[in-house]
Amino acid sequence: MVVQNKDEVINGIVENETIDIGYYAGILKRYFFRVVLLALVFTGLVALFVMRMTPLYTSTTTILIESDKTNVVSIEEVYGLDTKRKDYMQTQYEVLSSRQIMEKTVDALNLHENDEFMPEDTGPSLLSQIKSYVKDMLPFLPQEEAVVLTPEQIIEGKKRKAVSVLTKAVEITMVDNTQLMKIAVTTESGRLSAIIANTITDVYINNYLEAKLEMTAKATSFLTDSLEGLKSKLDTAEKNLAEFFETNQVVNIDGVLGLASDELERLNTQLLDAQTALKLNEVIYNQTRNNASLDEIARLPEVLNHPTIQSVRRDEAKAMTKQSELSKVYGPKHPKMIAINAELDAIRDTLSIQTRDLISSITTQYQVSRERVERLKAEVEIAKAEFRKLSSLDNQRRGLQREVDINQQLYNSFFTRLKETDELGGFETANARVLDKAIPPTYSAKPNKKLLIIAALVVSTGFGFFLAIAMETLNNGIRSSEDVEKKLNQRMLGLIPWLDHEKKTDLPVRSFFDTKKTQFSEAVRTLRTSLSLLNIESDKQAILVTSSVPKEGKTTVSLNLAFAYGQLGKTLIIDADLRRPSVGKQFNIPSYHPGTSNIILNTHKFEECIVRDEASNVDILAAGTVPSNPQELLAGKGFEKLMEHAKSHYDYVIVDTAPTQAVSDSMVIARSCDSIIYVVRADSTSEKVINNGLSRFIQFGHRLDGVVLNQVDLNKSDAAERYRGYYDQYGYTSSANNS
Repeated sequence: MVVQNKDEVINGIVENETIDIGYYAGILKRYFFRVVLLALVFTGLVALFVMRMTPLYTSTTTILIESDKTNVVSIEEVYGLDTKRKDYMQTQYEVLSSRQIMEKTVDALNLHENDEFMPEDTGPSLLSQIKSYVKDMLPFLPQEEAVVLTPEQIIEGKKRKAVSVLTKAVEITMVDNTQLMKIAVTTESGRLSAIIANTITDVYINNYLEAKLEMTAKATSFLTDSLEGLKSKLDTAEKNLAEFFETNQVVNIDGVLGLASDELERLNTQLLDAQTALKLNEVIYNQTRNNASLDEIARLPEVLNHPTIQSVRRDEAKAMTKQSELSKVYGPKHPKMIAINAELDAIRDTLSIQTRDLISSITTQYQVSRERVERLKAEVEIAKAEFRKLSSLDNQRRGLQREVDINQQLYNSFFTRLKETDELGGFETANARVLDKAIPPTYSAKPNKKLLIIAALVVSTGFGFFLAIAMETLNNGIRSSEDVEKKLNQRMLGLIPWLDHEKKTDLPVRSFFDTKKTQFSEAVRTLRTSLSLLNIESDKQAILVTSSVPKEGKTTVSLNLAFAYGQLGKTLIIDADLRRPSVGKQFNIPSYHPGTSNIILNTHKFEECIVRDEASNVDILAAGTVPSNPQELLAGKGFEKLMEHAKSHYDYVIVDTAPTQAVSDSMVIARSCDSIIYVVRADSTSEKVINNGLSRFIQFGHRLDGVVLNQVDLNKSDAAERYRGYYDQYGYTSSANNS
């Protein structure tokens, strides 16, 4: 047998499908009439429902919210309303939608007594009736006593219901980037909708004016009461400040405090200078008391840094520099050298004298510096105490003055607001005005019957097509030649149409020769032709017929294929399904008649097991005795010899085997066959099961000639479209339908 490349075939089986627009278009075409029927039925039901709906009328009024006030004097702070805030429009939207506005509208129009507005009381709901019935049937349950309402309670209940209905009927929208609001009211009466919309606007404006008057009165009362308290606090603060100046005998405490601050700063500067001089003298003083030599004292930094010593040191350095320059030109006895040396000696003598004078006077300077430091410290402490006293007085004065200023500012502010409120008490302006009053509409706004019916038609049509695609997508069966090629990656050898017969019975074995079933016989001949063309170079053919699972019709295909080949030459059909044999039953051969298993076991000869069917010119080899180890028998040399003998004595050998999902018998038998055809029942066996069976053949290195799609119901509305090209061009489909 010719073996295909395994990797290539397996990759073809598991290859992902691409989106095929033509495939989906075919689905829509096949289900078109069913989708149209669904759409028409659903649209008709929707149309009946829409026609019974009560028309609703919407009337709209437009108002302008005045967020920029025209008052001459600003009193927004008094009323607590800032119309310049960004959320002002949103606030007014919520006010318009509030329950307070709805309640006032209901009261103004007496809507709770209006028969056009209030829905009729249809009695208790179905759920309430069921609850009442259950309680009556079960008296042991807690029973609620009937509540008798007073006339006032009944009216209040009607009002609450009317407010709830009105809230649902009103829709308020803000126009973007404007100060406009639209108030739309929808009821069953266009005239009533316009009246309610205009009334809501009037109620809203009047409610604002009433609230404004009420806030003005409250503000005036609050300001009047507050002024009395603020006046008393201001008088007390001024009295406390006057008593402070009288008690401390101060007039300009700020100037006195500044002088004290300057004096304290001056004393601190003098103290720092005195402490620096004291430290300088203290070091030299301590060295003299320690009996240090003159040279040691002269090397002290305090001595070296003394102004007198530094001046002499500079003169000495100049003389030494001059001596160095002259020594390079003159000898030691030259008059200039003698003169410079004498000058240098005189400077050094002066330095020694100055150092001794500094040491001798250091004790006196040290005592004077220490006394001065002590005196300045005492003066600084006195100045600090005076400054602290003055600072404390200043803080007290500032606190008292601050209290006076605050009370004065509050008093002035409240007094000004009171005057503004009094003057503007009778000058109240509304924050909104009507641009377009609501008028009774001519046409109903809801429901839009045309739109609903069109939407129902579109939605139902779309849903129908969705169901069609979903049903096709969820169907894992093989339904057409495209499915065989795309899902199974196999060629389609042919299809066998479904023939009507009694349920739970096999198809009549002679259906191939029935003149009323020409469509069936032509399908079998087409399959025979496809196999002959595939194996045109082979003189003799041994054809294996198998399927994935039982009940797919592989035995029927085997028998009728044998009948078709019997018209061309000597043909033998072998029942190699040693587990559940069925070929012998089709020809009423007794189960005890020897067959395939007997030949393999050498208990009978080949000629003893053959049964001749004269009507079809086909020889039959039944399964024979059912063995306990059928796969071992088929895998042995005996079955190979049987196949060799059959090939040598027959032109065509048809082998019916067990399904691939149940056992592996067909894999063993395939080694002795020239062709393998795989029978698939249409719209039945899942794609996964079929591919699993096909892959097993590929794994064992066997080539499949193709797939036969069996039991195809051509009477379905979409079958002719899927299988067009197999029969239509010959007119068999129409003949079958006519028959």
